[in-house]
Amino acid sequence: MYFLGFLYAQNNTKRSIKERLMKLLPCSAAKTSSPAIQSNVEDELEMATVRHRPEALELLEAQSKFTKKELQILYRGFKNECPSGVVNEETFKEIYSQFFPQGDSTTYAHFLFNAFDTDHNGAVSFEDFIKGLSILLRGTVQEKLNWAFNLYDINKDGYITKEEMLDIMKAIYDMMGKCTYPVLKEDAPRQHVETFFQKMDKNKDGVVTIDEFIESCQKDENIMRSMQLFENVI
Repeated sequence: MYFLGFLYAQNNTKRSIKERLMKLLPCSAAKTSSPAIQSNVEDELEMATVRHRPEALELLEAQSKFTKKELQILYRGFKNECPSGVVNEETFKEIYSQFFPQGDSTTYAHFLFNAFDTDHNGAVSFEDFIKGLSILLRGTVQEKLNWAFNLYDINKDGYITKEEMLDIMKAIYDMMGKCTYPVLKEDAPRQHVETFFQKMDKNKDGVVTIDEFIESCQKDENIMRSMQLFENVI
């Protein structure tokens, strides 16, 4: 269950998948007290979105699986809460910690942030987030597995080592906390890594390639079912 942590994350806090993913945008609700005022503000913000970012939105529409209308709504919220247009790692960690209050999500959020921060400049822009979100929500199985491989490939050298897999696994167990049932043993992360790594490292050279990773995941029914969890939730 814990192998593809982001894809497998269960709804322990009784939030819907959509609420979780939308919360990752430090964005989605306008902070106004009156529905009428909120509507006016949203209309103005949407017009501002169209006025200030039409070329970027059209480009993102071509690069993602979201419609222009969906992108306008997402961008409107993003800019409302993040006027700078970017999310730094500390903010990302704070948001992600709300999903797993029973554990420590700091390390896993760090790895997840790096997966979204594709240009490695220490900030996740709206474009970065939409491209990642598009894959996780509406990408093909191949695209989702490529994204997951990138998450596990911590140093981005094109291979997953046993140490990298263990770092991610430990981070997932820390994030899930002590409230799992049945209670997990302390050495459970290492045991899981040993099992998964042996399955994936087909040629026993001590690293897992993208091809080995994808082939192994495609043969695992649980992982394949998890690929469907986030489709069309926005």
